[in-house]
Amino acid sequence: MGWKILEKKYLNPDQTLFELVIAAPDIAKKAKGGNFVILRTSEQGERFPLTVADYDRIKGTITIVIMRAGKSTTELSLKEPGDEILDFVGPLGKCAPIDKYDHPVVLVGGGVGIAPIYPQAKELKEKGNHVIAILGARTKELIFWEEKFTALVDEVIITTDDGTYGQKGFVTDRLREQMEKHPLSHVIAIGPIIMMKFVALLTKGNELKNLPKVPTTVSLNPIMVDGTGMCGGCRFLTLDGQTKFACVDGPDVDGHNVDYDNLIARNSRFQKVETDRLEKFNHECRLMSQANNPNAEGECKD
Repeated sequence: MGWKILEKKYLNPDQTLFELVIAAPDIAKKAKGGNFVILRTSEQGERFPLTVADYDRIKGTITIVIMRAGKSTTELSLKEPGDEILDFVGPLGKCAPIDKYDHPVVLVGGGVGIAPIYPQAKELKEKGNHVIAILGARTKELIFWEEKFTALVDEVIITTDDGTYGQKGFVTDRLREQMEKHPLSHVIAIGPIIMMKFVALLTKGNELKNLPKVPTTVSLNPIMVDGTGMCGGCRFLTLDGQTKFACVDGPDVDGHNVDYDNLIARNSRFQKVETDRLEKFNHECRLMSQANNPNAEGECKD
């Protein structure tokens, strides 16, 4: 008995970015912004983590947003409403602090990291906070959920690297403007590791540039198998010399106490393995397609 996919929606023109709504009432009852789930698409599939992008306790659903990149996310992209996911475990992990703050809270989402800041924005608004969302991506086609954020938070700022939508530049440019404009109580950043690194460097403050230090939470999403700390794949180093595990000590952690360079180096070790697995999967798809239809091109398509 698996976990049924209720809805599927593509979020960009080339259909590499998509959201799924999963029937998971027991998980939805306890889920919070910052939690993640570990899923497996099939018996032969691998377990991998995805941060919760939204939850509905009444409908009993969990929403996840996926960028098709490797073998596992490609397999997941082939599923349609009515199909089932074999394993769907959660909610797991520790969440960012959600309190009533004196000053605005800024949520920074980069790329697919836009999705998981949404439930945290929702919870912060429920506490009565002034919330500013900075949504960033490489280009216009990778910006999504703008309307959802606009209906929820006090201000939405869009930025793209190439300037095709919103303001041209990086999320740190817009964050710096907010830090110069008024005091901030907290910053939460989710996105590529390099983005979170530079957000944390900025929010450490700089007296010479009249930038105050702002408490910052980042969400780490390294390689992870079991979600309980046993596999050790998600370990990361802190600047005060500790070894921690993103699955149990995070994924939401103090952004000013992460050794980002070590984490980037660790994650890069798996890139070739993932590329090889995806190429093998695509090759198998082509062979299977051609066996079923000799005239077909045999590509793995959604």
